Amino acid sequence: MLRIVLFLLTNLAVVLVAGIVLSLLGVGSTHGAGNTLQLGNLLVMCFVFGSVGSLISLLMSKWMAKRTMGVQLIENPRSGEERWLLDTVADLAQRAGIKMPEVGIFPSYQSNAFATGWNRNDALVAVSSGLLQRMNKDEVRAVLAHEVGHVANGDMVTLALIQGVVNAFVMFFSRIIGNFVDRVIFKNEEGPGIAYYVTSIIADIVLGILASAIVMAFSRHREFRADEAGAALAGRAAMISALRALQREHEVPDQMPAEMTAMAITTGKLEGFTLAQLFMSHPPLEKRIAHLQSLQIA
Repeated sequence: MLRIVLFLLTNLAVVLVAGIVLSLLGVGSTHGAGNTLQLGNLLVMCFVFGSVGSLISLLMSKWMAKRTMGVQLIENPRSGEERWLLDTVADLAQRAGIKMPEVGIFPSYQSNAFATGWNRNDALVAVSSGLLQRMNKDEVRAVLAHEVGHVANGDMVTLALIQGVVNAFVMFFSRIIGNFVDRVIFKNEEGPGIAYYVTSIIADIVLGILASAIVMAFSRHREFRADEAGAALAGRAAMISALRALQREHEVPDQMPAEMTAMAITTGKLEGFTLAQLFMSHPPLEKRIAHLQSLQIA
């Protein structure tokens, strides 16, 4: 229920902010005489809605992650383990050249972790309770280094920007397709009709699925970079050991919400190459391990 409420609030914020921006820019109707598209207005509208949606999601990402994942922030350590987590993240953050992120633990049997936040100096790094139970300290440190690497690389911001641009082009071309069907096939010249809206929605879905492959390709690339950062900060052997520990858990059901998987250290295992791998946010763990083994890092 909480996720539904947050989803509705986010979309309401997008509509309100986008509407204000479009008014300030003086963007008028996207359709002119004879049901022709005003491409300039349409392009601006699509970029505003696409970018505003991604930016609002980015700005709200830390707040939403805390609530959807049930993250318990470590502010006053209550145990030696919590003190060690804070000290470890502080050391890694200093070495990576970023400000100290917030640190938390979320309840999950699965070993996992994620990082989020709207910029590299205002981030959150969280680990699952299962990870702390089943990994040794060197492996946990490597996982934390991986997440700090995401923050230091600015991956959250870059992913939001790419998502915004992709959203804009999907909206733009789907409405061009909708207008073509409405005017040319259904011969409607009196403004957008039902064919325009139905076709635009279908095109949104189809193009959105295809375009998500671009976003996921970047997401997989950034996982390799974060693994490299983790190896540089915590040692290649420890990073490989942590990934192998995750590999042993591929039978454990994934408990991460869909909106959080791109920020997690793993999303499970998929055997062989399938078309589905084009839409995976993470490369297979065996490929990540092989990549680390090929690096000249101690």
